[in-house]
Amino acid sequence: MPSALERIDTTRVPLHVAFVMDGNGRWAQRYGLPRTQGHAAGETALFDVVEGALEVGVRWLTVYAFSTENWRRPPDEVRFLMNFNRSLLRRRRDELNDRGVRIRFLGRRSRRVPPSVTREMDLAAELTAHNDRLTLTMAFNYGGRAEIVDALRRIVAEGVPARAIDESTVASHLYFPDMPDPDLVVRTSGEYRISNFLLWQLAYAELVFLDTLWPDVRREHLFEAIAEYQGRDRRFGGVGR
Repeated sequence: MPSALERIDTTRVPLHVAFVMDGNGRWAQRYGLPRTQGHAAGETALFDVVEGALEVGVRWLTVYAFSTENWRRPPDEVRFLMNFNRSLLRRRRDELNDRGVRIRFLGRRSRRVPPSVTREMDLAAELTAHNDRLTLTMAFNYGGRAEIVDALRRIVAEGVPARAIDESTVASHLYFPDMPDPDLVVRTSGEYRISNFLLWQLAYAELVFLDTLWPDVRREHLFEAIAEYQGRDRRFGGVGR
């Protein structure tokens, strides 16, 4: 039986794939480890998926790293996530830069995020700004509803009259107006929710749900999701073939 990679039509690879990286805590619990160790184990999964995206030709990869709702988690876990993301960027930015990956961060620049973390984010974004092989967007302190609210606030602040507001107006005021809508969204760990992720952009995305917990995800899971995506008939509200 051909592998998932062999089943992929390389002329129809989705331009933009997004991941809800879920299941770190449950993975840690399964092995009797602290929840924080599940987050640490997720680093291997993330970078193997990045390698898979580069291998198959995905041009945009967006991952849900820290949501606006994640501040409700235990303080020790939040502190770990802040420190972990800071050290991850420091460790990995040169490697990603060497591979032609552009790193960007999607979300609110809140004072709740430690300055040391935002500094590492800015350094990674600046270092990789001119790369064009793959754009890796990390949704950090991000919420889909917050993004729409922030877009509306900017529209109001600019004095745009209500009768002039349409979908393109809202889209042009999102955090990254140049980011194409995801073609494919993958959520891991057997959960069937969007969880406030890219709410505006997901209008016509294909959704794939995996039972695998995020730390166990590898590029083969990306390939399987792409193969499933290619087997679907995307009608965008029209009539199927």
